[in-house]
Amino acid sequence: MRRLLFPVLVLIGVLAFGCGKPATPRPSAKFLIILQADTDRHEGLARALHALLYAKELKEGGYPVTLVFDGAGTGWAQALRDPKHKLHAKYADLKKLGVVEEICDFCAGAFKVKAGLKQMSDAALVGEFEGHPSLRKWADQGYQVIVL
Repeated sequence: MRRLLFPVLVLIGVLAFGCGKPATPRPSAKFLIILQADTDRHEGLARALHALLYAKELKEGGYPVTLVFDGAGTGWAQALRDPKHKLHAKYADLKKLGVVEEICDFCAGAFKVKAGLKQMSDAALVGEFEGHPSLRKWADQGYQVIVL
């Protein structure tokens, strides 16, 4: 009976104090993904795809993620909202995951997509620093920047 009692007590201790289960590390990093690629080239499509993939993987891993459409990349902010676009489903997945999104107000005007974006209720046009999204705002919060 004694031989059986000791292993049972050890098992109860492990279960009670969580010694047998490794702690899941909590992500401390935060990521800002800036998409600047244009919509008119295959290379731009690849960059947009990877911006979406990186954002999804990081967000699903528990990291805070913000996606910024900047420069020529503001065209993607409009294109990805079109249900007929081949990357729309991946973009919609990010929206469901709660990835934060910003679109450069100045660049949306410069690349002639501002009027179309203003008609969309979910398009967040931001111009905190000379008409552009603030990079310092994100850096001050400890975000790591990835530019595509």
